[in-house]
Amino acid sequence: MNGIHKITVSNSSVKYEFDIKRNITIIKGDSATGKTTLVEMIGEYYESGESSGINLVCDKSCRVLAGRDWSTLLLTIKDSIVFIDEDNDFMISDDFARMVRDSDNYYVIVTREGLPNLPYSVDEIYGIRSSGKYAGLFQAYHEFYHIYGDHTPDERVIPHTVMVEDSNSGYDFFKGLSDGKDYEVISAGGKSKIFTEILENKRDGSIVVIADGAAFGAEIDRISKLVGRRRDIVLFLPESFEWLILYSGVLKNRELEKIMKRPNDHIESRDYFSWERYFTHLLMEMTKDSYLKYSKNRLNPVYLHDGISQRIRENIRNIEL
Repeated sequence: MNGIHKITVSNSSVKYEFDIKRNITIIKGDSATGKTTLVEMIGEYYESGESSGINLVCDKSCRVLAGRDWSTLLLTIKDSIVFIDEDNDFMISDDFARMVRDSDNYYVIVTREGLPNLPYSVDEIYGIRSSGKYAGLFQAYHEFYHIYGDHTPDERVIPHTVMVEDSNSGYDFFKGLSDGKDYEVISAGGKSKIFTEILENKRDGSIVVIADGAAFGAEIDRISKLVGRRRDIVLFLPESFEWLILYSGVLKNRELEKIMKRPNDHIESRDYFSWERYFTHLLMEMTKDSYLKYSKNRLNPVYLHDGISQRIRENIRNIEL
């Protein structure tokens, strides 16, 4: 499945209206915000249709996954949007992650905890709130809102330390930018190690953390809380380093421009577990026969040439690198 899918589900009391944009969407929040009600309404409509008193409008089938036989049921669900409530422990299992990876469904998962086995985006974590959109009507209107907003700093930041998620080409690039400058670039050794690396960092001054936002969802809650307590930490979470290159305009390609404007329409969920993987594949394919040939493991030095690196840095707003 690919694309953006609008869902409207309602009964005489409540109405939900939202878009599902990627293969994994997370719904978080406190009790009594309408998360479980939404899942229950989806399930009731599937079982009883309009006789349930529920109206559901979507261009894809919407299903609920639950219970001990979840894996058997999931094998039968194709090209659908699958909703899962937070009381299902199978969500944290490796088997579930594998089946999500290999399926062509989109998944909407209610959970208060991070799901480290799933590579979901910081941009696809939502809460549910009541809105005044239909003020004066008896029916309560619920909408999704982003829990974690734009992490780009509002003011210019001069880092003392730049902490990169891993030690691949992204690290090579930011390390290369630091040559002759007064800040240090270090690797955290993986996204799950960033939190501990920040706590153990004994260096003075500001820390800029750079990670792949497309797969950083499981880590963002504790990192955001840490950032809220410490003014010396700044997050920069592009989709991925490869996305930065593709978005920079270094490659002149009309088809690429079309993809970057609306990637949802081009990323097939069965083929790409996360958008980070898609952008890596896309960059490698588009540069394989050129001087810009890209490798994930080791950076092609041409990306550090002044004109190219400057184009990439233009997308890193308010961080002096």
